[in-house]
Amino acid sequence: MTTNENPTAAARLNFAQAAPKIFKAVIGFDAAARDGLDPALVELIQIRASHLNGCAYCLHMHTNDARKAGESEDRLHMVAVWREARNFFSAKELAALALTDAVTLVAQGGVPDDVYARAAEQFDEEELAHVLGLIFAINTWNRIALSTGKVAGTDERQG
Repeated sequence: MTTNENPTAAARLNFAQAAPKIFKAVIGFDAAARDGLDPALVELIQIRASHLNGCAYCLHMHTNDARKAGESEDRLHMVAVWREARNFFSAKELAALALTDAVTLVAQGGVPDDVYARAAEQFDEEELAHVLGLIFAINTWNRIALSTGKVAGTDERQG
């Protein structure tokens, strides 16, 4: 078992080593999705999806990335309760967070028309496609990390 795996779980595979083509494809998809988006918005989306999915590994990684990029502690703490802390976020960020919630929890009611419309008002078509792609990508990363027992506080990118 490597240091990136959950010590309380049975040893799980290293996905990057076991399926390098798939892993590289997800990296490429993620990079393409974030291309052209505001880095602060990227981190907010990744943090929110990771909250919803209960992915401590990704949450730790992306809150650290956000801090390194200059994000405030106040905003980081408010992502989990963004609906009650609307004054911490721009209209564009609020639309992205609402869309992140809807897409991440898609099985609980789809993506409501009003949520989609609000996002479409804030982003042009290309930006909206990238925001959606980023939401898809972080949900994939969350599922990889959760399925393979990644441990918060470790970061494969640094190893």
